[in-house]
Amino acid sequence: MATHKLLLLPGDGIGTEVMAQVKRVLAWLEETGLASFAVEEDLVGGAAYDQCGLPISEEAMKRAFAADAILLGAVGGPKWANVPYEARPEAGLLRLRKDLQLFANLRPALCYPALADASSLKRELVEGLDILIVRELTGGVYFGEPKTITDLADGQKRAIDTQVYESYEIERIARVAFELARTRRNKVVSAEKHNVMKSGVLWKQVVSEVHGADYTDVSLEHQLADSCAMQLVRAPKQFDVLVTDNLFGDILSDVAAMLTGSLGMLPSASLGAVEELTGKRRALYEPVHGAAPDIAGKGLANPIAMIGSLAMALRYSFGQGDVADRIEKAIAGVLAKGYRTNDIKSEGTTVVGTDGMGDALLAELAAG
Repeated sequence: MATHKLLLLPGDGIGTEVMAQVKRVLAWLEETGLASFAVEEDLVGGAAYDQCGLPISEEAMKRAFAADAILLGAVGGPKWANVPYEARPEAGLLRLRKDLQLFANLRPALCYPALADASSLKRELVEGLDILIVRELTGGVYFGEPKTITDLADGQKRAIDTQVYESYEIERIARVAFELARTRRNKVVSAEKHNVMKSGVLWKQVVSEVHGADYTDVSLEHQLADSCAMQLVRAPKQFDVLVTDNLFGDILSDVAAMLTGSLGMLPSASLGAVEELTGKRRALYEPVHGAAPDIAGKGLANPIAMIGSLAMALRYSFGQGDVADRIEKAIAGVLAKGYRTNDIKSEGTTVVGTDGMGDALLAELAAG
């Protein structure tokens, strides 16, 4: 059995708490012989800044480049609100995405049957929901230049962020979306703002060209991003794979996440291109939720998204879809038995803390 090189970056806030539950699952997988790992651990975010004055150290970046996959907890918190902009905790995550060229962000929005009533929408709108948002992650307005705040002569200030996309960036993310759609329900919706943004015009053009050249077997629909947000709330089950840019993907994936009842439930993957020599791709996996400083250190955090991120790593980086299925089945089983952390509790359920949910998941895995 291959040994997978895994880098753990717990980060800040509840990141350390949910990562502790992943370590328990990794140990169980080792003990049972289902998977083998060579694990390293390092700092990112505010924790790294406290130690070395940077949101991620050069040594940690070297480990990231050497790893087969990275698991990251969460970064940020009010403690670092006043650090220099370039040293803010989030800059560590952005550097990982940019330097490792992790251009494809996969954010599933799944509604487990046991959690349909936790959504703010009616049960019939979300029960059985299974959307995969494919977000372009290394281009667009978050990385475009110029990015400045300047003083004007009249005492005013001007802020500039630049939305930039080249056709190759759009083409490669479109191909990821179409390929994934072929493994699902064969439908892609592409979201942009071609009515008011030149980048949206190019986005729609390139996605259409890729579709016409190689993926005519996949259904393709174009939607304006604002209309897409409305449709996600009105009738979310119409979507299968949704592909969009960095900014709109950030917003739309959070909308989709809340349809499921809790940000604490959802994992994500950030993938690079497949390397010709090795056949592997660099990858980072993380929960959609943030560092949640309001509950950090209280043992209340929901570890399901973090453990689900490990399942995604097993599926997309390590070729162990069967083990990923087993973890995801255990998550569904625990929820069906009524175990809930505070963020997803409802009447008649058993409320447990972070360790308690980890206990329940390990028991479900062992029962197999």
